[in-house]
Amino acid sequence: MDHDLVFARDGFKLYRGEAGGPQDPEKVSARWWTARNRLHLPQNFRLHDWRASKITNDLDNHENPVEVSANARHHSPGYTTARYGRRRAEGAKKLAASSAARIGLSSLV
Repeated sequence: MDHDLVFARDGFKLYRGEAGGPQDPEKVSARWWTARNRLHLPQNFRLHDWRASKITNDLDNHENPVEVSANARHHSPGYTTARYGRRRAEGAKKLAASSAARIGLSSLV
């Protein structure tokens, strides 16, 4: 049941002596806005965008998928690699194919 609360996972302590308790969503948003402004990030840049980039970069750099998955708090390395492992390579192939088709190179193959 969703009570509009954001929860920390595992042993992250939100308050002294308490691990995994609820956070106020407004406070989470305020901390993110402060960090985003301090780093001069665009207003529409979401925390999850940063997280997805980190996971993709780690997998592209051949980091251990088990460690990447654990750091992302995913339930399995298989999920992490299926979700993020091929994103850049597939995107580059689609871009190359559409560019080739647009300039007529696809008919030469």
